[in-house]
Amino acid sequence: MVATIQGRPGAGPRLLLIGHMDTVFEAGTAAQRPFLVQNGVAYGPGVTDMKAGLLAGLHALAALRALAGDAGWAGLPFERVIFIANPDEEIGSPFSVATIEEIAADSDACFVLECARANGDVVDSRNGMLDLRLTVRGRAAHAGVEPEKGRNAIVAAADLVTRIQALNGRWPGVTANVGVMHGGTRPNIVPDIAALEVDVRAVTPETLAAARAAIEEIAATPAVPDVTVDMEVMASKASMERLERSGRLIDHTIALAGRLGFATAAATTGGASDANTTAGLGVPTIDGLGPVGGHDHAPDEYLLVDSIVPRTTLLAALLLATGRDPVVGGWRSGG
Repeated sequence: MVATIQGRPGAGPRLLLIGHMDTVFEAGTAAQRPFLVQNGVAYGPGVTDMKAGLLAGLHALAALRALAGDAGWAGLPFERVIFIANPDEEIGSPFSVATIEEIAADSDACFVLECARANGDVVDSRNGMLDLRLTVRGRAAHAGVEPEKGRNAIVAAADLVTRIQALNGRWPGVTANVGVMHGGTRPNIVPDIAALEVDVRAVTPETLAAARAAIEEIAATPAVPDVTVDMEVMASKASMERLERSGRLIDHTIALAGRLGFATAAATTGGASDANTTAGLGVPTIDGLGPVGGHDHAPDEYLLVDSIVPRTTLLAALLLATGRDPVVGGWRSGG
C-alpha cells in the first residue's frame, strides 16, 4: 500500500514513512495467542513488530491533519508525505524494494516505524544481513540392503550446520544462525537431499562479505564424498550506516522527546529493516520510531501500552519539526 499526501509545491520537504504489515509467525498463531493486554503490557504475534508502528504512523498523520484544520494538507509544511505499508519486510522486502527505492530516491528524509528499543532509544544504524539457502545433494540408496551405495545428504548438512555456527565470534559483530533444516523422506532411505536456511548479520559490508566467503568455502568442502552443495542468496540488505544528515533528524528527535517529558537516544541494532535500503541510498533516515516493545519474533513479544501515546506524539512532532526545518528543506537543492 502506497498512500501519497500532496501538500503545496515548495512548501517544504518530501518525507517518506515506511512500515510493514507482515510478521514472522505462521498462519493460525493469532488464533492460538490472541491479542491480550495485561498489567499495561500488550501481547500477541506482531504486536510490536510491527502493528504498533503502523498504527503510530496513521495516528500521527491524522493528528497533523487535524492540526491543519480548514487549510487541509496544504496548511502543513510539506510538499509531500508518502506512507508505504509493505507486505514482505520479514523476508527481505523482495517485492517492495523497487518501490521503496524509487520513492526514497525522491525524498528528503525517511522515517521507519519499527518499534523503539526496549530502553526507548531510536535507531540510526543497523547491521547488514544475508539470508542464504544451502541445498545439499547426495545419492539415495536402501538403508538396509546397500547403504554403502548412498551418500547421506543429511549427514553432510549436519556437518555444515556445526561449521557455519562456528563462524560466530570470528569477526566483531558478525552472527550466523542456521534457522531451518530439513531433508529426507523415509527412515529406510539414505537421503539424497537436504536443505539449510541461514541468517547472517554483520556491522560492516567488509565483514558481511567475509562471512559470505567463509560459508561459500564451507559449502565447497562437504564432509561426505560425492555430495554437492548449492548456495542461493534469498535476500540481502547492506548495513544501515550513520549518515551525517541523519544526525540532524536525531537532534530533533532527542530535543522533542525531552519537551514531551521522556528521554531517547540513537542506538545501533543487529536487526535489519527497510531503513537499510533507504539509508543505503544516502537518504537521511531514522528507524525505531514506533512505540516501545521487545522480544520481537518470540512467543512473548510485548508492547508497553503507556508508550503508545508519547511515541505517536513524538512521531507527529518530528514530522512537523522536519517540515519546518529550512536546512532539511534545502537538502534537495544542494543546501
